[in-house]
Amino acid sequence: MKYRKLGKWGLKVSEVALGSWLTDLSDSAAVETARECLKLAYEGGVNFFDCADGYNGGGSEKFFGEALKDYPRSSYVISSKVFFPVGPGVNDRGLSRKHIFEQIDRSLKNMQTDYLDLYFCHRYDPDTPLEETLQALSDLVQQGKILYYGVSEWSPVQITEALGIIKEKGLRPLSVIQPQYNMMDRYIEDEIMGICEENGIGIVPFSPLSQGLLTGKYRKGQPIPEGSRATHQADKQINKLLTEENLDKVEKLIKVAEKCNVKMSVLALAWILRKKQISSVITGASKPSQVEGNLMASGLELPQEILDEIEEILDYHPFFRKIG
Repeated sequence: MKYRKLGKWGLKVSEVALGSWLTDLSDSAAVETARECLKLAYEGGVNFFDCADGYNGGGSEKFFGEALKDYPRSSYVISSKVFFPVGPGVNDRGLSRKHIFEQIDRSLKNMQTDYLDLYFCHRYDPDTPLEETLQALSDLVQQGKILYYGVSEWSPVQITEALGIIKEKGLRPLSVIQPQYNMMDRYIEDEIMGICEENGIGIVPFSPLSQGLLTGKYRKGQPIPEGSRATHQADKQINKLLTEENLDKVEKLIKVAEKCNVKMSVLALAWILRKKQISSVITGASKPSQVEGNLMASGLELPQEILDEIEEILDYHPFFRKIG
């Protein structure tokens, strides 16, 4: 496993991280499989584990808390997020000082730890003054409850405005962002990546395999595999990606992966890590074999001719994308 700095900051994170957005905790067998995945990731050098207060209704935080307590706290980096509703109350959501302060304590309790290494604003909150949110996060750093904070799925304008307020008020810095980034969704290359590089902000993207599209399991002219995400995902995100154009690109990318003697998923992760601005890529895994595959992406440098071939296949052009 290779490690990279979180932007310009001193914290080092594994190139491949393990997330818990879709971690199945529905029964004892599923929990045991999740434990095996986490153990395999940790033993493979993964030191960054990402979570959120809303995943599995707080169950993912509790799972991480139980599973990671067997390891020295100094040996791993753990994160969570705040924004989405966690209850019926009018203040059980958003980025108000009240909600942030209440949720950090709940997350710390769930994870059985005194501090979180990273804490993210899961989305932008138009109902709360940005100054209020940033002051609350800065205060949590001052209190030692979090070490670094960042945002997920904020627009370039929102990030830039936040950086201006932080500088003006002398607040603790915004150190990391967690946007969506993969071969099929490259919007951060247009502005956000440059903003982060200029300000020393680390980038730890989620959905690196585009909801499973870039695993190679979904093939043109073939039925959707039984048990795959496309058969059960409630919001049908993956189904919306199964277009003729995308599946044509996947067929070509599979041939490139074969040329490199790696799985399609490994090629997709290594392609993201080609960018020096990327600190770590957040992967998911529903079985140990997926963890093993994801780990292979760390340290894999794709030759320039391969990168050029991929670029030709993707044929990317900047476009407007709704963020959040």
